[in-house]
Amino acid sequence: MRRITSPIICVLLLIAGCSGGIGAAEKVVGAGPDDLLKLRAGPGLGFKVIMGLPDGTSLIRRDCVTEVGQLWCRVALSAAPGITGYVSADYLSKK
Repeated sequence: MRRITSPIICVLLLIAGCSGGIGAAEKVVGAGPDDLLKLRAGPGLGFKVIMGLPDGTSLIRRDCVTEVGQLWCRVALSAAPGITGYVSADYLSKK
C-alpha cells in the first residue's frame, strides 16, 4: 500500500502547486506602468506573442505547467473568455 500512496501524494502536491485552483480569478501584476505582460501561444518564451496585457487585467486561470524551471499558467481574459494563452505565473495575483 505504501508504494501506491507516495505517487498519489506527489500528484496531489503537484496539482496544488498552482494555488487557487482551476478557474481561479487572477489579475496581472508587476508588468510595470510602461510595459505589458505577454500572453503567449504556449508555455515558454519561444512561443508567439498573442497580445500584451497591462497591470490590472482580469484573467481566469485554467491550469499551470512548469517549463524550463518556470511556472506558466494557461489563462483566458475575463472580459473575452475566447482569448486564451499562457503567461508566467510570476505576474499573477489573486483578486
